[in-house]
Amino acid sequence: MQIKTFQFGTIDFDPGRIINFPQGIFGFENLKSFLLIKDDDNLFYWLNSVEQPDIAFPVIGTRIIDEDYPAENDYEAFTIVTLNNDPLKITANLKAPVYISQNKKNGFQKVIDSEKYPVNFRLFIDVNNYSGERE
Repeated sequence: MQIKTFQFGTIDFDPGRIINFPQGIFGFENLKSFLLIKDDDNLFYWLNSVEQPDIAFPVIGTRIIDEDYPAENDYEAFTIVTLNNDPLKITANLKAPVYISQNKKNGFQKVIDSEKYPVNFRLFIDVNNYSGERE
């Protein structure tokens, strides 16, 4: 199969790589089929819609941020990232992770009911102004 993406141009892929989200992603419930794409030169993965290839979400594994992040059996948790030209304004949504099973080829998104996990967690900090707390 082939799709034309905004981020990577035209991509050829095996249909067996499609990850199905039966409930979709919050705000995009009509999109059910995605590819998880990793560019070697990029810190982030991209969760790219197959139905609407111009829609893609940058994601990062939650274990990079918090080793004790809530797990689900056979699923890896990813957080959707909000990019910004200013690296200090790049945030990750730890409140509503996307769980993906590479083995089952499916995924889901859920809200974590804990104040520990914010919607706008800053991924990068200014070490010159670091006080030990993240906003």
